[in-house]
Amino acid sequence: MSLCGNAQSIYFFRDSGNPGFYDTGLAFRTAPSTIEQTGPSGDKIPTDNTAYVGDNSLRLKWTSRSGGDWSALVIAPGFPFQDIRNTDTLAFWAYTPTGIAKNDLPVVFMEGAPGNTKSRKYSLSDYSNDLPAQTWTQLKIPLSVFFNDPNQTNIQFSQIKAIIFGQNAADNVEHTLLIDEVRTYRSAGGVPNPPTNLRATGYDSHVELRWQPGSSPSGLGAGSYRLYRAVRTGDFQFVRALNAADTLAIDFVRNLGTNLNLKYRITATNDAGAESAATAEVSTRTFDMSDEQLLTMVQAYTFRYFWDFAHPVSGLARERNTSGDVVTMGGSGFGVMAILVGIERGFITREQGLAQLSKIVNFLSTADRFHGAFPHWMNGVTGKVVPFSTQDNGGDLVETAFLMQGLLTVREYFKGNSTEEITLRQKITALWEAVEWNWYRKQTENVLYWHWSPNFGFAINLPIRGFNETHIAYLLALSSPTQPVPANLYPDGWAGSNYRYGGFHYNIQLLVGPRFGGPLFFAHYSYLGFDPRFVRDAYTNYFIHNRNVARIHQLYAIENPRRFAGYSADNWGLTASDDPLVGYLAHEPGSNNDNGTIAPTAALASMPYTPTESLAALKHFYRNLGARLWGPMGFYDAFNETQNWFATSYLAIDQGPIIGMIENYRTELLWKNFMANPEIATGLAKAGFVPDSSLVATKNVSTVFTKVTVFPNPVQDRMLLELELQHAANVQLELFDNLGHRVQRYSERHLAPGTHRLELPTAHLPNGIYYLHLGTDEQHLTRKILVVK
Repeated sequence: MSLCGNAQSIYFFRDSGNPGFYDTGLAFRTAPSTIEQTGPSGDKIPTDNTAYVGDNSLRLKWTSRSGGDWSALVIAPGFPFQDIRNTDTLAFWAYTPTGIAKNDLPVVFMEGAPGNTKSRKYSLSDYSNDLPAQTWTQLKIPLSVFFNDPNQTNIQFSQIKAIIFGQNAADNVEHTLLIDEVRTYRSAGGVPNPPTNLRATGYDSHVELRWQPGSSPSGLGAGSYRLYRAVRTGDFQFVRALNAADTLAIDFVRNLGTNLNLKYRITATNDAGAESAATAEVSTRTFDMSDEQLLTMVQAYTFRYFWDFAHPVSGLARERNTSGDVVTMGGSGFGVMAILVGIERGFITREQGLAQLSKIVNFLSTADRFHGAFPHWMNGVTGKVVPFSTQDNGGDLVETAFLMQGLLTVREYFKGNSTEEITLRQKITALWEAVEWNWYRKQTENVLYWHWSPNFGFAINLPIRGFNETHIAYLLALSSPTQPVPANLYPDGWAGSNYRYGGFHYNIQLLVGPRFGGPLFFAHYSYLGFDPRFVRDAYTNYFIHNRNVARIHQLYAIENPRRFAGYSADNWGLTASDDPLVGYLAHEPGSNNDNGTIAPTAALASMPYTPTESLAALKHFYRNLGARLWGPMGFYDAFNETQNWFATSYLAIDQGPIIGMIENYRTELLWKNFMANPEIATGLAKAGFVPDSSLVATKNVSTVFTKVTVFPNPVQDRMLLELELQHAANVQLELFDNLGHRVQRYSERHLAPGTHRLELPTAHLPNGIYYLHLGTDEQHLTRKILVVK
């Protein structure tokens, strides 16, 4: 490579996009020596969230014993050969929790062509002093040591595959060494200019910093940035290094106190570490945020995943933060709902949201579909299917259902008469009506099937049966105006023969589903749009069921039968997420899949069901764990305190339920719009849903209503409603018929504390059963009304 006289680096490791391991880092051992290995294949180098720059570092944990051996191969992503001849220094940053004497450090060598030839081994003790505990130290080895060694093997330095760390002294002691920024570089070069336009914004427990890269002479770019902070009137102290590509940093300062006055500045460094002048300093302060402010902050940060990180061509949601052009249909369904939340919360304008959603729908209209169903993954540039597995290269009905749930919510939200809104609605309707739900029951069977491929047909042969995350697939299949499935598919296909349960956990009964309720995404994915509060089918009220499952998860964490670190009343929630041991796993109580991994989405997306418990978890995740768990797009995916592991990943299907279900808790936005689609009432009726007067408060059932009386009942021309309120509240009153259709919305009343008698007309109503819904910001009640004239 040509360096043009400027310092440039060839990186073998910077960050790992995988949870808990470096995919191109390989660890090998020969007994009796040991080295920590992990990953699905069991031979990967583990990563650690303690890092010099970026999200993580490599963790070498070894014991060197006589007669044994170990090695850790650090290979650049994609396993490329690297030409290091125009660089002159091998360097990396090292950190040890307890300190390591220099003679106990590993050896370092290289692997390259031809035939995976190894270089000679060199002891790091020749290039280091004893490493102090808990301090990042940079080790540098002149490449001339390799290049000019007369006893070197025939390795070609134009084709280097790996930098290797290996066994040195057989001291029979376990050591842990974190290494970061493994690279070779050319030490000659000028110093770049500092970044510009540094800004700092304080929140409850962290500060967000943004800047723009500085323009440097002769195209000289920064090798990294260095962040400095001063607390109140104190001196500036180095905080950490930042990647040269970064323009945003999170500085978590809860450990320094609350209500802090802070100052910041940043410098740029070249690859050799020479530092530029500093930016002008900026000031900000942290402050105690209210519950509402914390909720808005979490939603605003989570929204970035679906807005700032949306695929630039299609606008769809990437599968995860390392997925490149791979977009996901289910996550995009959650993502279009997130855009509606962004509009309502003022994160973007309505016009911006409409433009982005129009781009998404236009892209989907020309993308690959299979009998109307979208694939699980597709390319965000071309719209072509990206196989999810060997035989899964066609339609995925469940992912399509999640997408349609979102699009139908969008269709109802944009009810305006502008050409843009009318066109958006028409295109969504065309996508919705094109889904051939009947095809996915193999055209005649009494159950829906998950997958169909143009190459493999129904070879995967996976029927969609509950109770699990797929509830919405049947509700939409029954609701379709063009391809509705027969009503018997709901009891015969979705509910099948193993649906009812009835068991108790912590004195809480679950009428359906698996023991302990399963992973919590069962309670989220299908209920971002479908409002389960005031209806029930032949089996249960699903709001109550989901609330019970969330409560069980919290009580399970309190009991903590497997004694995992961290589990508590405020630290709970098991669901499908990234995992430190196997990459990705559906965690659930009472199962071997509970290995100590908690995902913030589990508790946060349960906000409508368990608001007190979920808000307490939010505060714990943010204030107590935020230094490792909070990032530029909100909470990282998961963590495992037993393994001392915190993910640095974001997943669309975990981010979406956070922002969406918090909004349903706060305003019912998504529920109201999805349920307003006229087709949905038809599908619910075919599934046997009827209004349910059970108490299903979305917020704490407090003491707003201390008494609610309706008389007479049965009623003829008018009914009298007597309410006793403990404190002032805005009271909304709505009347629903027996099929769940709203037939009357009475004007909202602001009522003072005390007893109130309201008169509501009923003369215009046909005889029948009705349900009166009373709602405040804190409580929701339903009362059954019989009209007889």
